[in-house]
Amino acid sequence: MGEFEPGCINRITKTGFFIRKTKLDELPELFNVLKGDMSLVGPRPEVERYVQIYQEDFKEVLKIRPGLSDFASIKYRDEEDILSKQRDPEQYYCHVILPDKLQLAKYYVEKMSLKKDLAIIGRTLMRVVGGSLEK
Repeated sequence: MGEFEPGCINRITKTGFFIRKTKLDELPELFNVLKGDMSLVGPRPEVERYVQIYQEDFKEVLKIRPGLSDFASIKYRDEEDILSKQRDPEQYYCHVILPDKLQLAKYYVEKMSLKKDLAIIGRTLMRVVGGSLEK
């Protein structure tokens, strides 16, 4: 799992770091929103192998269209940094982060509303703009 190796962060260019930090690398997903495959707000899509681990928990979450942002993407905006500090990033993701993300996704599915969506959009914009100003 090379993407979580702590030493790899030093190989990222300043431009690459800026693109990742400001989430500009996710702009292509806007095409998925325009196509109708995704929405602006909703649980982020998850890697299939992790969905298989928590199949029962994902049943409710997978009933709605995935989104560009949700409570979990705000909370775990620095997920790569968190994982890079773990001795076993895969284990930590599977047993700590993913269960929490699932709880947040289930909460969103239960309480979906325009008001919550607008709050998530606002928080996301604040994190992206605020996060890019931090460095």
